[in-house]
Amino acid sequence: MEGIDRVDFRTLADVGEFLGGLGVIVSLVYLAIQVRANTTSQQSENYARSLERMASMQSRLATDIDFTKTYNRGLVDPERMTPTERIQFTWILTELFGNLEFMFFQSSHGNIPRDLWLRWEETLKWWLTFPGVRSWWRAKPTPFTPEFSRCVERCIVSGYRPESPGAWEQFLAAGPGVREARGDES
Repeated sequence: MEGIDRVDFRTLADVGEFLGGLGVIVSLVYLAIQVRANTTSQQSENYARSLERMASMQSRLATDIDFTKTYNRGLVDPERMTPTERIQFTWILTELFGNLEFMFFQSSHGNIPRDLWLRWEETLKWWLTFPGVRSWWRAKPTPFTPEFSRCVERCIVSGYRPESPGAWEQFLAAGPGVREARGDES
């Protein structure tokens, strides 16, 4: 009987050890799933915060006619701006570039998916096609981080290549591209 008790205790100890190890593995898998879910949630939250910041600025541009006129003049002909308008234009671009810098860093740290940042990087390249934005970038009164500044400089060098060359200009002029989008044949 003594030999049987030893086998049973040894078997029970082995089974207990096995179950304990299995429990650790299950716990680690569960933890990995929770970390992944938290990361996804963090990414969504950071991107939503970025979009809120951009939406606030876009809302003002869409509703404040004087603000929009100043901004538009600054984009294409900053030499015609008054000193007050240049300061206003500076604050607008400081906010825009600050938002883009936030997204750049969130992407760099894995908090925003890289594909989403690349979309905004193309938008940055587009804004940099305007002479007023490039002039402001060269003369900006406050610095941006070296990493983001290098990103902007790379964007200036690489330039913007539109998906549909000339479509934006047609849209602004209410040319054929707008009629096509509405489905008009006239």
